[in-house]
Amino acid sequence: MNNPLLQLFNAAPFSKINTEHFLPAIKNGIVIAREEIDQIVANPEPPSFLNTIEALEYGGELLDRVTSVFFNLNSAETNEDIQKIAQEASPLLSEFGNDIALNLDLFKKIEIVYNHRDELNLTPEQYTLLTKRYKSFSRNGANLPSDKKKKLREIDKELSKLSLNFGENVLAETNKFEMLLTNESDLDGLPEGAKEAAKAMAEAKGKKGWLVTLDYPSYIPFITYAKNRELRKKLAIAFGSKGFHNDDLDNQEIVLKIANLRHQRAQLLGYLSHAHYVLEERMAETPDNVFSFLNEILEKAKPAAEREFKQLEGFAKELDGIDHLEKWDGAYYTEKLKQKLFDLDDEKLKPYFKLDNVIHGVFTVAEKLFGLQFEETTDIDKYHEEVKTYNVTDTEGNFISLFYADFHPRPGKRNGAWMTSYKSQMRKDNENIRPHVSIVCNFTKPTPSKPSLLTFNEVTTLFHEFGHALHGMLANTTYPGLSGTSVYWDFVELPSQVLENWCYEKEALELFAKHYETGEVIPMELVEKIKESATFMEGITTLRQLSFGLLDMSWHAKDPSAIKNVKEHEKKTFAETSLYPNVEENCMSTAFSHIFQGGYSAGYYSYKWAEVLDADAFEYFKENGIFDKEVATKFKDNVLSKGGTENPMKLYKRFRGQEPKPEALLKRAGLIK
Repeated sequence: MNNPLLQLFNAAPFSKINTEHFLPAIKNGIVIAREEIDQIVANPEPPSFLNTIEALEYGGELLDRVTSVFFNLNSAETNEDIQKIAQEASPLLSEFGNDIALNLDLFKKIEIVYNHRDELNLTPEQYTLLTKRYKSFSRNGANLPSDKKKKLREIDKELSKLSLNFGENVLAETNKFEMLLTNESDLDGLPEGAKEAAKAMAEAKGKKGWLVTLDYPSYIPFITYAKNRELRKKLAIAFGSKGFHNDDLDNQEIVLKIANLRHQRAQLLGYLSHAHYVLEERMAETPDNVFSFLNEILEKAKPAAEREFKQLEGFAKELDGIDHLEKWDGAYYTEKLKQKLFDLDDEKLKPYFKLDNVIHGVFTVAEKLFGLQFEETTDIDKYHEEVKTYNVTDTEGNFISLFYADFHPRPGKRNGAWMTSYKSQMRKDNENIRPHVSIVCNFTKPTPSKPSLLTFNEVTTLFHEFGHALHGMLANTTYPGLSGTSVYWDFVELPSQVLENWCYEKEALELFAKHYETGEVIPMELVEKIKESATFMEGITTLRQLSFGLLDMSWHAKDPSAIKNVKEHEKKTFAETSLYPNVEENCMSTAFSHIFQGGYSAGYYSYKWAEVLDADAFEYFKENGIFDKEVATKFKDNVLSKGGTENPMKLYKRFRGQEPKPEALLKRAGLIK
């Protein structure tokens, strides 16, 4: 009982946790959760919603809390010891998950309740929970004969290990690469802030010169601004070849194994493919619908993308005599052309986007829309000194949520940005238990002479992740499994993507876009240029997103067993969407963490799908004013607070009064007039 994870805790007790506490806590959590399942199965009373479905839903609470702390640390603050524990814990958790999913006695009880569902006078939320529970059992093999159940267990165990290996290899590759520059002329073109950061990074590692790495805040400025084409090439090839070096960090075999095991698993469960299995529980419903959705947008975007690419090629030739545009030229010449056409670049904008001001801005937007107040607190335990913690309350002072924010890159932190949760919202024993929500990003660090100044892209990223956080914070459901972001995967990006729209609006920007030295509000002409340039090269950007969605579907919508060569498979898949020449050394799939480590397999299309929803939803806000209380309340009441309690299209229509129209997205992107 000296283990802090096994004592009742509200906020995660990070400072008291040692690495050796995790495995015993996870094992203990499994034992307790197993006992709870046994009690449900052994209950002599006739199965009811209360003694079966609710009992199951509220079970495993300790295990949920412990694993959320552990796996969040494995992403945001990992080390070799934590990774070893993950390798040991993942198969145990996978095995336990299967013990529940394949428990025939438990399933029979659920089935009895499900078969009487129409006589039980259930609320819409209870009805959803019952259907979700029943489907999760029938979809995960509860009806299989024992030999197939055994096979399913083996596959799941293997998959959980492989996806961990995949992620560890990507992280190790990211950390391994360093480009040390000792000649200052190699940094020509780089903004001062990026140079300073590179120098600070070199000093931190006891080196002389400037250090460039594959972490986004280091990689993006270099690939965008560095004049030295050979160094851009070196960096781009390193970035694009993670997990593709035929060494001990190679992910090619892992990719093939994961794709094939997912397919076998789907077939075992009676589905044509992994995508058919996944999409049954998505708004898109079938692979055919996903393909026709992606291809419809491709048809509109491709001519625009080809025109833009020609324009970029012509510009690079005129400027520097470049005959053939390569991938490492894209960001560089796009930025140069953008500067020429709009007289706008990140360096002009960054002084107006001091991180502290942007945080204040996103909080103010949340206050104006949803009446939330954020107060920084030092009383909450955290896993790293850089993490900020806030108490979130409503206008009446009621506690809404605990909020963690972690903004800068570190060696033990994976790339990218994400939202996560340490404690789910739920109603239990007449109490509305409030959530603990976290966002993790990798933004430019402060330097000795400057605070953390964000690129505009980083500003939209912060708003995006904060949109997810609002979905978690404003959750107001009964059951944890339907709370917050526990929604269909192609609906989950709506709250995050819709919030990005405020970054382009004068009324919102004036709240926080203030020069870090003078306090001057961002000039109107810059706001206009941000809006004008928002659709700049949108065809190329759209094509890129579609290519990722199509690559994902190519791995998951049919039998992958004929694929022997990961790179060749990619080349074929990208034929319809590629503009740049192929780079033989590079491979997307071997570092495509979204689909081989995260939860986006057969779901990457959902970013575009949610863009349709968000463009349509924001149009509604604009019709009434971007801070219109009535529309904001409708969004909060029908989308943010409802989680997964009802079918997302029903919730959306209740908010919007109609189904979303793709035209709103195509218009906003400038792809149709």
